[in-house]
Amino acid sequence: MILNANCKINLGLDVLRRRADGYHDLETVLFPVRGLYDTVEVTRTASRGATFRAEGLAVDCAAEDNLCLKAFRLMRERYGVDGVAIRLDKRVPFGAGLGGGSSDATAVLLALDGLFGLGLPEAELIGCAAALGSDTAFFVRNTPQLCTGRGEEMTPYPIDLGGLTLVIVKPDEGVSTREAYAGVRPRVPEVPLAERLRRPLAEWQGRVTNDFEPHIFAARPAIRAAKERLLAAGALYASMSGSGSAVFGLFDAHEKSERLRSLSPYVYRLD
Repeated sequence: MILNANCKINLGLDVLRRRADGYHDLETVLFPVRGLYDTVEVTRTASRGATFRAEGLAVDCAAEDNLCLKAFRLMRERYGVDGVAIRLDKRVPFGAGLGGGSSDATAVLLALDGLFGLGLPEAELIGCAAALGSDTAFFVRNTPQLCTGRGEEMTPYPIDLGGLTLVIVKPDEGVSTREAYAGVRPRVPEVPLAERLRRPLAEWQGRVTNDFEPHIFAARPAIRAAKERLLAAGALYASMSGSGSAVFGLFDAHEKSERLRSLSPYVYRLD
């Protein structure tokens, strides 16, 4: 079974408070980017366990620590699935806040559910995905979702970006989740994110914000500069995605792709 594991962007990200368990309560809207994806292939084998092969972009973890194998081990423990070969063709930049690893893991969950005829209900698949990471559950639905709690509590959030052009810029440096949360200052905004996103897109800049940006931009000027280049090029809205380091801009549909590709190779027309 071959699945396209697409990435996501965050439309706003508010870090509300630090919790007693060490995590943070947050509020963000995750939006799928179907044009930028990894390819995950899972096949059944006669042997026990799982083999794993990665191609494309090199990732910064040992193979046995890859979320694809963690997803397999979770499914084997819970449902007894066994004997698979997993191939990952990595195209989504890692350390970018685009959720590529989380999407890969969810693709493995969905493939195993199909290959072994488990027929798991959505709620159970979401529970499995949430056990692997805070934003992993989003990719079970893979539609715009208002995410709260640690990011695993989801409510569908209808939002239409159809016809806009998305440009993603990935600076050479990455940002770890630990670094992102170490410098954040939690706050509860006067107007919830869900309400701010209902304003016209032209009014988002300065209102729809990412709470990781201030300290990340101060420590890593190249990421701030990437966002500034998008705004200077005419983006209607630009922001860092998740904990970074990728930033993205939303442009009018009339913008020529050729001009935008001078900013980044990651240019996509949204449905």
